[in-house]
Amino acid sequence: MAAEWFYKLNGTDIGPVSSSDLVELAVAGKLAPGAAVRKGDGPWVAAETVPGLADRVGRRRAEPPPLSAASAAVAEPRGRGFAMVSASAAEAFEVLDSAEDDGFRVEILAYPRLGGSRDAHAAQQVFFANRAGMKLKQVRITLKDGQALSEAGALHFMLGALRMESKVGGVGGIGRAMMNRFLTKEAAFLPRYHGTGQIYLEPSFSHFFIHRLAGEEVIADKGLFYCCDGALEVGAAVQKSISSALFGGEGWFQTRIRGRGLCVLESPVPADEIIRVDLKNETLQVDGNFALMRTGRIDFTVERSTKSLMGVFTSGELLLQTFRGVGSVWLAPTQDVYERLREGGHSALALASRNSSTSTESR
Repeated sequence: MAAEWFYKLNGTDIGPVSSSDLVELAVAGKLAPGAAVRKGDGPWVAAETVPGLADRVGRRRAEPPPLSAASAAVAEPRGRGFAMVSASAAEAFEVLDSAEDDGFRVEILAYPRLGGSRDAHAAQQVFFANRAGMKLKQVRITLKDGQALSEAGALHFMLGALRMESKVGGVGGIGRAMMNRFLTKEAAFLPRYHGTGQIYLEPSFSHFFIHRLAGEEVIADKGLFYCCDGALEVGAAVQKSISSALFGGEGWFQTRIRGRGLCVLESPVPADEIIRVDLKNETLQVDGNFALMRTGRIDFTVERSTKSLMGVFTSGELLLQTFRGVGSVWLAPTQDVYERLREGGHSALALASRNSSTSTESR
């Protein structure tokens, strides 16, 4: 991971350091919530406003539970300990991010490097993924007499004294679940896990970030929800204005997550490229559909960029997503860039492959 972050310590600028190093400094208690940090040549901001650091500054990470089921059994002979994979298997991962509450712990894992494939075409894709710094990621949930919710179909494997259920609640429950799926693009039935053990969700090249809710409500784009503490409620939120429903890019409904606990959201961009904008009775206007979620008392509308039609014509901007009030909005400014690159991704990859092959043959 590129070393591109700087932080201030006793008035001295220190860096550059990588994103993972900055997180380690935070969990080690070496960054206070108000500590100044910046990315590259960007502005100095408080560490507590940076996604991935907000839940970690000013406190130390708890020691991880034992790495084997046997050691957990010795520690708590009644089976209340964490069931874990072996130490050798655990070494296959690096922990990109983690957070925990009572009975619930979530980690974003990554395979440092993929080893290849028996298929030549797949091996070529793996080669370029490794060269590009893409990492296969996996979300791990550890429960201790706890509960968790996840997207349907996300389970990879689970270990320990765990049971999974999906309560429907009769015909009415089925109707509400199917309506929720239609409105929010989330699964109709979210599986709920109970007990003590570990849950590994499906590996993917997606980006994830952890968000802690403190008895609040998050309104997120459709499809962002991935998993959460079982104490949280996941459902649909209706848009409060006609303009946001018709021109906001999400339709009449978004995903609502509320309560107290941790959730994991699937992001279209890496977590360290997400910006949180705090509004204090202010206005934020966004040209595009890269506002991922919001919290607090914020009104969301879509408005013309200027009051006059001539101004719209001369500015080149037509409609802007507009957020007003008190709260926070999370933005992914680089999302459009990745989408444009993806549109021509196959041709770019083929060109890179041919160039690599030509270079190898010439040697």
